[in-house]
Amino acid sequence: MEKGSRTRNYIRFDWAMKRLLRNKANYGVLEGFLSTLFEQKVRINRLLESESNRETEYEKSNRVDLLAEMEGGQLVIIEVQNNTELTYFQRMIFGTSKLLSEYINRGENYEKVRKVYSVNIVYFSLGMGKDYLYCGKTEFKGRNLGDTLDLSPFQKERFKVDAVSQLFPEYYILKVNDFDRVAKSPLEEWIHYLNTGEVGEDATAPGLALVREKLRLEKMSKGELDAYYKHIDNLNILRDNITTERAEGRMEGRMEGRMEGREEGRLEGIAEGMEKGIKEGREKGLEEGRAEGRAEGRAEGRKEGREEGRAEAIADMVRKMEAQGLNASIIQQITGLSEKR
Repeated sequence: MEKGSRTRNYIRFDWAMKRLLRNKANYGVLEGFLSTLFEQKVRINRLLESESNRETEYEKSNRVDLLAEMEGGQLVIIEVQNNTELTYFQRMIFGTSKLLSEYINRGENYEKVRKVYSVNIVYFSLGMGKDYLYCGKTEFKGRNLGDTLDLSPFQKERFKVDAVSQLFPEYYILKVNDFDRVAKSPLEEWIHYLNTGEVGEDATAPGLALVREKLRLEKMSKGELDAYYKHIDNLNILRDNITTERAEGRMEGRMEGRMEGREEGRLEGIAEGMEKGIKEGREKGLEEGRAEGRAEGRAEGRKEGREEGRAEAIADMVRKMEAQGLNASIIQQITGLSEKR
């Protein structure tokens, strides 16, 4: 077989978590995965009770979790989530908080609080981000100086850690559906297996050799295979439902958007029409007003001009009659007759 070739003869990781990896003989698979993810050697002490026993087929396909105690007493909860969940971040918080409170006895010193790792393998688009692996730790930053709050030398010695963040829960989110490249590192080899159920013949990541050995489909009985393929069918139905719901949602969104757009366009058109009409009416009114003003002005001007002309003519007549020696009473009679005419 060529270098880099793939084979599809292996059991999905979520199914293995349900049935096979709970066996102490198979802890090596989980230890290899966690060692690769945490970039440090991990040994599992034991598996503890978790919420993985589900009642319905939908719930069995939808989610599975596994709780492990590491050699140093730290707790690791590994969860596989197949279905979209809006409040998944809050559930991660709840899960770690629940472990912190359950695994300390009442009255014990707070030094007994366990370190908790939350490993989340999700097969849906959680949040907004382009990477396939996200890590979350707790640090305290100074608001004024921007420095990081650190442990005292005594605390470091007492708690056997180097930083405050090592005391708080740590979160890992693996968005395996977003991985679409050739695996070039041990972690990417694991991501590729989680995404496709395939293991490269040249993959060398810790734990994958045990996947090849212990998680082959040919090792399962007929009854186990039937249950496994039913699980795969349920996953396919679940993914088809998600795809259909997304397509229907997009279609409904487009239709609603078009309707809202038409309504907004109609209202904007009415508003623009009214504004244009008011503007045109104002301009027309101003023009008509100016025209009327000019007409009235000309009429008044002609009237005033005629009156002024008549007064000047009478005054000129009076001057001429006075020059001829006519007395005032005769002039008054003559000019009065002229005005009546």
